[in-house]
Amino acid sequence: MYAVIKTGGKQYRVKAGDLLVIEKLGGEPGSTVTFDEVLMLGDGAGVTIGAPTVAGAVVEGALIETRKGEKIKVFKKIRRQGYRRTGGHRQQQTVVRVTAINGVDISEKWDGEIDLTPKSVLNARARALKDGAEWNDPTKPAKAQVSKGVAKKAAAPEAEAADASVAVVAEAPAPKTPAAKAAPKAKAEAAEAAPAAKAKAAPKAKAETAEAAPAKAPAKKAAPKAKAAKSDDA
Repeated sequence: MYAVIKTGGKQYRVKAGDLLVIEKLGGEPGSTVTFDEVLMLGDGAGVTIGAPTVAGAVVEGALIETRKGEKIKVFKKIRRQGYRRTGGHRQQQTVVRVTAINGVDISEKWDGEIDLTPKSVLNARARALKDGAEWNDPTKPAKAQVSKGVAKKAAAPEAEAADASVAVVAEAPAPKTPAAKAAPKAKAEAAEAAPAAKAKAAPKAKAETAEAAPAKAPAKKAAPKAKAAKSDDA
């Protein structure tokens, strides 16, 4: 069984259990909505056409939520004038679940359960499941969240105590090893041996230079003899 109704200046073909998105209506989520403007009723091969509406026919529904629709862009342009304007608009919509179609002789009701979860929550849940993250349902009581916060505060002092113990262990001085004391003795022995070696090597070098110096002196004295020989020949 189906019906054609008119609301918000538009016509919709509906059946019991359909989810209908129409122009904004007044009311709170969960309230009952009735549509009196039924233009046609259909049940199998039988069709009842109103003139202009079917007398006594009513379509009932439950209001799920009132929300904004998808955003549309509005662009205005005047050529050769440099006029460009871009705007946007989101139409107010009401979501209704059709629960019953009542005619004069026939009627049909929907026996399903009405879920009042808004679309924004459904989208957030779908994104969380897609990303692999844990979904936190906002309809759950806040006690679970408070308990998590208390657990974090209780765990904080324990973590600070563990960090302090690690810091104390890191600041404790390392034990001294006996091998570190042997190093100064080796340096002292090397320092004492260096001047002694230099002192022993210095006299030998001086003696060698002293012996080499007199050998050069007689060569200088031989020059006068040659001059004397030249004077005798003359």
